[in-house]
Amino acid sequence: MALIEIKDVSKVYGFGDATTIALDEVSIDIEKGEFIAVMGPSGSGKTTLMNILGLLDKPTHGSYKLSGRKVSKVGKNRRAKVRRDNIGFIFQSFNLLPRLTILENVALPLAYKGVTQTKRLKTAARTLEQVGLSEREYYLPNQLSGGQLQRASIARALVNGPSIIIADEPTGNLDSVSARVVMELLSDIHKMGNTVLMVTHNPSLTRYASRILYMLDGSIVYDEATAVGQMPDRVQRAVNSLRKSTDDEKLANVSAMIETMPEPAEAAKKPPKKTKKKRTRTKRSKK
Repeated sequence: MALIEIKDVSKVYGFGDATTIALDEVSIDIEKGEFIAVMGPSGSGKTTLMNILGLLDKPTHGSYKLSGRKVSKVGKNRRAKVRRDNIGFIFQSFNLLPRLTILENVALPLAYKGVTQTKRLKTAARTLEQVGLSEREYYLPNQLSGGQLQRASIARALVNGPSIIIADEPTGNLDSVSARVVMELLSDIHKMGNTVLMVTHNPSLTRYASRILYMLDGSIVYDEATAVGQMPDRVQRAVNSLRKSTDDEKLANVSAMIETMPEPAEAAKKPPKKTKKKRTRTKRSKK
């Protein structure tokens, strides 16, 4: 039995002519212990899918089972309890409360669970030690760097001992060094047996995943299992194609190219056209 089972899930916003289909009959099974990277251009439905899987939103149509239990139509309070006990969230913008210390921020989910203050602070301190922030537990969020803030948000996601971690662009606001530290932490979390679902636009981060999903127009159009530490062939081809471009900024949106990349057989039949580089003429000054 899969940990997560969704079948024909759709999410529709608005009415009449203003209707928007954010998810279009998506079906997917996720096994316990998988590390899944979800890619796709903006507006493809990635965040909507994560919100439904994280029980932050309900599908308009379709079925969602978590550990064999139907949760797609449960009430608000029941949904909050299941979410609290099973799912941890890591956000791109950290979402830490500015007036609470890092220790208090991490301990906050335990307060909703009814844990006593002494116990939740001790648990939060142990979790901060896991992410290397034991010396920063009494700092306020504005006293930490971006990488430290994200590590604190990872600690907050872990403090309840969830089986599922949902990370929405966890390295989006970080420099390359901090991003690597955060990804190594997520990798360690995965190795401990947790299921990790990560939304990303960065193709290099797919090396940490054991499975890649690519979304387009509210549907999953590409689903590939891959060895951890390796970039999937289709992603690699997209990266190589864009590296030939003179515009390095396109690398940041490589996910938008994945679906348009030809399969190996097609690529052999139709070799890519070589683009001519424009020569810029320089005016010579008259002597």
